[in-house]
Amino acid sequence: MAEMVSVPLYQQIKEDIKDAIQSGKYKPKEKIPPEPALSEEYAVSRITVRRAIEELCSEGYLTKMQGRGTFVNTPRINRKFTGGDKVEGFSQTCRKLGLTPGARVVDRRIVPARHDEQEFFGLGSDSLLIYVERVRTADGQPIFLENLFLPYEEYKTLLSMDLSNVSMFETIAQVSGHGPANIAHRTVEVTRASLEQSQHLSIPLGEPMLFLNVYFLDEAEHPNCIGRQYYIGSRYMFEI
Repeated sequence: MAEMVSVPLYQQIKEDIKDAIQSGKYKPKEKIPPEPALSEEYAVSRITVRRAIEELCSEGYLTKMQGRGTFVNTPRINRKFTGGDKVEGFSQTCRKLGLTPGARVVDRRIVPARHDEQEFFGLGSDSLLIYVERVRTADGQPIFLENLFLPYEEYKTLLSMDLSNVSMFETIAQVSGHGPANIAHRTVEVTRASLEQSQHLSIPLGEPMLFLNVYFLDEAEHPNCIGRQYYIGSRYMFEI
């Protein structure tokens, strides 16, 4: 006869709250009951409730906000790598999911082209690039840190344009007439948030992240831009 294994109380509470989120009892951006109330509801200690909440936060279902409480996250964005090497921008993905895409500019400047960038764009050793860094959001929630590199001469007008809450893919096409349409090469790695990244994205230091390094081509298969993006692992996933 198989031995019966009891499920720890914190695990039962965790699964119950997760079911409440998935069923819509607790809606995205809604504040869940505080720990004392949950402790009373489940007739367990606050330590038990706290462990359940902490695991749900680490899995991306909840977010604790200092002095405000614990809130339900918006559903994780699921981006499919389908259709070969065709490109779908973040703004387009958000709109398909009924989310409002947003962007906040962190940095933009002129930088020297590194060796791999020179090779991809076909530039000389003393060539310059435009570097744009933004925090991308969905319904106001930070999702990833966007880093784009483009040839300076063709895209220098980006230095003076308003790049808040716009699609960079659409803006690139507007400036040059040729936007990202295909992918020459891409890699996905697992990394952890640095101090600077954690501050920009409002996540803990060392939070698991997905680093996507992509070399984009335009519709004529010419080099267009390079994207080096850092996605919050608990809020974004790629389906192969």
